[in-house]
Amino acid sequence: MSNRKDRVASQIIDILSEMILRDLKDPRIGFVTLTGAEVSADLRYVKVFISVLGEEEARKQCLKALNGASGMMRGEVTRRARLRVAPEITFHYDTGLEHGQRIFSLLCTIEEERKLNPIRESVEEAETP
Repeated sequence: MSNRKDRVASQIIDILSEMILRDLKDPRIGFVTLTGAEVSADLRYVKVFISVLGEEEARKQCLKALNGASGMMRGEVTRRARLRVAPEITFHYDTGLEHGQRIFSLLCTIEEERKLNPIRESVEEAETP
């Protein structure tokens, strides 16, 4: 990603975070974390990735509410970031955090199994040349 795209993405995340916190009053928007943004080369499209605390239904409702408010946010982002072109903003759920938690859980399970079966580990070490 180019330096300009990085700066614009970071600025958009800051502006949207503030708007979600202060301006949006939709009850469907709960505990939302903006995890990243991808900006197109021409700065016309922005994919904003979010993480939502709660069940699957709450996530869906939050995404629906944010995408519904994206038109209002689009104009405000353009004004605050002083962009020439109003970028089309879409919100997407970021599965990276869940994937990381799953990997961490699997690693913890493996560690517990090694603690319960130390003989197996020592036999495997002895077999390798």
